Amino acid sequence: MATNANLLRRLSDRRLFLAAAVLFPLLVLAGYFRTYYFSAFFDVPALSNSLVHAHAIVMSLWVVYFVVQVALIRSKNIKLHMTMGMAGIVLAALVVIIGLATAYDSQLVRGSAPPGADPRVFFMIPVGDMALFVLFFAGAIYYRKRPAEHKTLMLMTAINFAAPAIARLPFIPPQYIVPCAFGISGGLAIVCLIWHSIKHRRVNKIFLAAVVLFIAFTPARMMFAQTQIWLGFVNWLAG
Repeated sequence: MATNANLLRRLSDRRLFLAAAVLFPLLVLAGYFRTYYFSAFFDVPALSNSLVHAHAIVMSLWVVYFVVQVALIRSKNIKLHMTMGMAGIVLAALVVIIGLATAYDSQLVRGSAPPGADPRVFFMIPVGDMALFVLFFAGAIYYRKRPAEHKTLMLMTAINFAAPAIARLPFIPPQYIVPCAFGISGGLAIVCLIWHSIKHRRVNKIFLAAVVLFIAFTPARMMFAQTQIWLGFVNWLAG
C-alpha cells in the first residue's frame, strides 16, 4: 500500500510539472507574441535598443532551460539534469544582470512605465521580480538533494516570471496590468500548492513559505516603492 501511495504521489508530481513545462512557455509566447517573437508581422514599435533584445534572448533561454530540466527528470536522466543545473547558475546570473540593466534603462533612463505610473515606482516591479527569482533559485540549489523542495522552488521561479508575460497579454487593460498579472500568477501559485498538498497529504513548509512570500511581496513592494527611502535611492541611482 505504501509503495502504491508513493507511486501515485510521483505520478501527480509528474503531471504538475508537465503542466508547468507546457503552460509556462505558452504564457511567455502569448505575452510576447506581438511585441517580440512575431513583431515583424505586426505594426508595433521597434525595440528600444540591443539591451532589450539581449534580455529577451536570455529570458527565452531560461524558459527553454526550465522545460528541458523537467523533460530530463521525466526521462530519468538525472545525471544530465544535475550537470545542466550547474550551467543553470550561469544562466540565472545572466538573467538577473541583464534583466536589471534592461529595467534601469527602461524606467530610469527612458522613463517607460504603464499609463499613469511613475517610472521610479514601477522600477520596483522588475527589481522585485529579480529578487524573488534569486531567492527561489538559490533555495532550489540549496535543496537540490531534497526533491520536493527543489522541484517546488523551481516551479516558483516559473510562476514568478509568468507575471510579466501575463501583463503583456493583449486582453489585459493597461490600467490593470499590475493587479491582473500578479493576481493571476498568485492564483496559479495557490492552485499548485493545493494540488501538491492534496496529492502528498501534507503541506510542504518550504513550498508554503515560497507561495506566501510571493503573494505578500507584491503589495509590500508597491507600498515601499512609494516611500521617500525608495524614491531617494532611485533618484541617486539615476544620477
